Amino acid sequence: MIAEDLKISSLRYSYPGQKPILQDIGLVINSGEKVGLIGPNGAGKTTLFLLITGILKPSAGQITVFEKPVKPGAFNPQVGMIFQHTADQLISPSVHEDIAFGPQNMGLGEQEINKRVKEAATLAGIQHLLERPPHQLSAGEQRLVALCGILAMQPRLLIMDEPTSDLDIRYRRRLIGILSHMEDKTLLIASHDLEFILETCSRVILLESSAICADGSPAEVMGNKTLMEKHGLEVPHSLSVSWHKHRKTIKKPGH
Repeated sequence: MIAEDLKISSLRYSYPGQKPILQDIGLVINSGEKVGLIGPNGAGKTTLFLLITGILKPSAGQITVFEKPVKPGAFNPQVGMIFQHTADQLISPSVHEDIAFGPQNMGLGEQEINKRVKEAATLAGIQHLLERPPHQLSAGEQRLVALCGILAMQPRLLIMDEPTSDLDIRYRRRLIGILSHMEDKTLLIASHDLEFILETCSRVILLESSAICADGSPAEVMGNKTLMEKHGLEVPHSLSVSWHKHRKTIKKPGH
């Protein structure tokens, strides 16, 4: 039986004095799934992530992670989130200390912490940055440092909010390579980079107007021109090209 790593039931959230940004959200993500969350600005993607991680408290409904209710404000090393603005996540004098911060809060010994820091930095290819102050790095390098800080905790559920927003082509390809080797992780990724979603996710959820509007394979959801345009999005170029090529290969009757 496949485990349900994340289960959301009748979730509702409103910011003070505002209309509900999420209303009656129901969602199940199974172990090992790679799920892309798409939608226009203001759809509630980041808010949903903050609720899953316990940073915000739901107005109503329930969220369970690994079959345990999410407790607002409680630290859960099994869930790691990379924020859209990585400067909010990097707080230590050196890259090494920043990556070590999570494992230290888990109560691990110094030897294990150093091992995890080295492994994460090696995976991301930033070993040469370990003694550098994070604020002196490029935005792309800072994003990789933030990723390493989460990977060092070895979470089972990895949540990423606009992970390619600061990345050039080289670092973007590196991130895709890293995620492609995470077969044992459950991923939840929000991004406007729909080509990135195509390469990294096997399922896509479209969120807008406080509700889930579509849930299916990337080709099924993002390849639907009518659906995408209705919600202020465009079909990814690669899907559009593939569709046109497919049409050209279909011969008309009598030809």
